[in-house]
Amino acid sequence: MSEFFPMIKKVCYEGKQSKNPFSFKYYDAERIIDGKPMKEHLKFALSWWHTLCAEGGDPFGSGTIDRTYGGLKDPMKIAYAKVDAGFEFMSKLGIEYFCFHDADIAPAGENFSQTKKNFWEIVDYIRSKTEETNIKLLWGTANCFNAPRYMHGAGTSCNAHSFAYAAAQIKNALEATVKLGGKGYVFWGGREGYETLLNTDMALELDNMAKLMKMSVEYGRKIGFDGDFYIEPKPKEPTKHQYDFDSATVLGFLRKYGLDKDFKLNIEANHATLAGHTFEHELTVARINNAFGSIDANSGDPLLGWDTDQFPTNVYSATLCMLEVIRAGGFTNGGLNFDAKVRRGSFTFEDIVHAYISGMDTFALGLIKAYEIIEDGRIDEFVKKRYSSYNDGIGKEIRQGSASLESLEEYILGNDKVVMESGRQEYLEAVLNNIIFG
Repeated sequence: MSEFFPMIKKVCYEGKQSKNPFSFKYYDAERIIDGKPMKEHLKFALSWWHTLCAEGGDPFGSGTIDRTYGGLKDPMKIAYAKVDAGFEFMSKLGIEYFCFHDADIAPAGENFSQTKKNFWEIVDYIRSKTEETNIKLLWGTANCFNAPRYMHGAGTSCNAHSFAYAAAQIKNALEATVKLGGKGYVFWGGREGYETLLNTDMALELDNMAKLMKMSVEYGRKIGFDGDFYIEPKPKEPTKHQYDFDSATVLGFLRKYGLDKDFKLNIEANHATLAGHTFEHELTVARINNAFGSIDANSGDPLLGWDTDQFPTNVYSATLCMLEVIRAGGFTNGGLNFDAKVRRGSFTFEDIVHAYISGMDTFALGLIKAYEIIEDGRIDEFVKKRYSSYNDGIGKEIRQGSASLESLEEYILGNDKVVMESGRQEYLEAVLNNIIFG
């Protein structure tokens, strides 16, 4: 078997003073934080598509990265090589989870029967690797957006044949998720949206999308899937009006169709940027609605209007992200999947190693700093004090639901002087700086 990452034997924690580029500076997998190892707080996962498949192409140029694994020509041999490379990579970096789309792991055949045969052949090989290494599947999904048959969507397609094809893919991807022990299944509506209302029946499309999800839940539970179903919110790209625009939009959809008991949200940082939100905003919306599930750990470029899927290196963002994860009670079935790709000019296998080390260290430092924020207490105490007027008197009546418009008018007739207090945003930002850099 070929060794695809000979530049590393095992990436270990060496501390922030280390100059070894193939070492962790902050990610100490076994370090106990709040009663459990850092690796359990973070649950890092490899993205099969970006890590093992992405060739660096963009709308303005062809790929710059060789993903033929030594110049292999046969698509199935390449698929096997990706498995070998992926498990070598995860073993050397101490990554215990991975995620995949069906189309990532095996090539399409001349017809669906051949595609299905290829898929299950590679699933069986992946399963043998999971048994050897104890590396687990975090979540699976089906790619129902790349093929021309999905030009008008999959679950929201105007073509029933496309809908049926997507259902067949999802059935197999669900079965593979169960076979590989995955505890999550993701719906990312890559083309579930529209360009113009002139040719769109929005009500029918949304109804059909909900029907597809209900079928999936029913079948998943039938075959023993006891994990979480996820929707991954994403705006704008590739369709102008995505039905899964952001967390709030998705929550409205789930509640309308009675899907909120089975579905949680898989939040991606780059998608939050495209929606005009911060990463922590999207996580907070999910958390306070009991819908937090999993995370696609990446970052986007605020100067660009598309999904750049960069590796995360912003410690501020990672800190505020992990603060929300802690407030949500931590991950259960979800984790941190690096839905990120190296830049077009970073074309070697070595670049992937550097990218993952950087991303893992960023979130490890974010976890450490998030707990320091909690232990420091100044920010939480400020927020608690800011809303203290709701702890007694008229504020308590408002919270308990015993106040009415009449009672509140009566109160104001005798207390019409409202004394405001500063929100002290600048002070709190200074406290955050003090904790992160202190």
